[in-house]
Amino acid sequence: MDVRLSAEQRALRDTAVDLVDSLRPRSVADLGDSQRTAKLDAAVAATGWRSLREAGADGGPYASAVEAAIVAEELGRGLADTAFVGPTLAAELRRLAGAATADGAETVATKSDFSAVALAGQPATAIDGAGAAAALLLAGGELVQVSLNAPAEPLDLTRPHVPIPRDAAATPVGRTLTTDALTKWTALGLALTCADLVGVMRGAIALATDYAKVRRQYGAHIGSFQAVQHLLADAVVAMEGSRSTALHAAWAVDALPADDALATAAGAKAYCARAGRTVCETAIQVHGGIGNTWECLAHVYLRRALLSIDLLGGVGPSLERVLAGAGHGLQ
Repeated sequence: MDVRLSAEQRALRDTAVDLVDSLRPRSVADLGDSQRTAKLDAAVAATGWRSLREAGADGGPYASAVEAAIVAEELGRGLADTAFVGPTLAAELRRLAGAATADGAETVATKSDFSAVALAGQPATAIDGAGAAAALLLAGGELVQVSLNAPAEPLDLTRPHVPIPRDAAATPVGRTLTTDALTKWTALGLALTCADLVGVMRGAIALATDYAKVRRQYGAHIGSFQAVQHLLADAVVAMEGSRSTALHAAWAVDALPADDALATAAGAKAYCARAGRTVCETAIQVHGGIGNTWECLAHVYLRRALLSIDLLGGVGPSLERVLAGAGHGLQ
């Protein structure tokens, strides 16, 4: 594995940085700015990033999971309130099922606890539901589509989710998915949530560091206090470790067999999930009392991290997958 980004991947990253930095929310109040949100959504749609995992001429995806992870990381860093992970996973499901490209905005549905792709007739939740008219889920291994009619629930203020009723009408859209296909899809989902967590950690650290540079206590900036420096240094170490394992997971999606890719992605998710919560809580701690107020963006980072942690399983379920991949089970 060559850990260096290619010239094309660096250009993709730079483009994502520029777009996110120009249209990202700078305050909690910005999350209610519909004009800014519409501009951001239109800009992301125009890039074609949501189509990275659609089928190309050879049946494979247009881009690797590494490219998708690069975009996911930058969107997470900027708290970009636009859909990406959901539509990307929906495109991957359609490709694996041999289905045509969706006509409109589409996302995926997970089980009610976000642990796996949802099954028709069971409690389910459509993730990344902003702007999506439909969601994909499974019915006996067959891919089906359901319409989204319920109001969105903003557990994550940047990526609302939509509950799906048990009796939602389902329309078949592709062939039955194999076990290997679903395993690969899960590996991609874990890799993308890891990338989002890395970006969220980067953004939370930057927010806390900027605050530590200007907040004064006892006649000095709090960033000059060793205790605060240690908190932020530990956060950076956790974030950098997460970035390495997240990139490895993204590479493994296309480079390794399905079971190995899943084990790799699950190991990365366990690491990133634990680190993501710790780093975001550290950012709140560095802010002190202001970090517990609605107006501070620190809680928005934590909310986004918590949802990404839960999507397709957090620390416990991920470690179970790692053990299963090694031929072991929990006693």
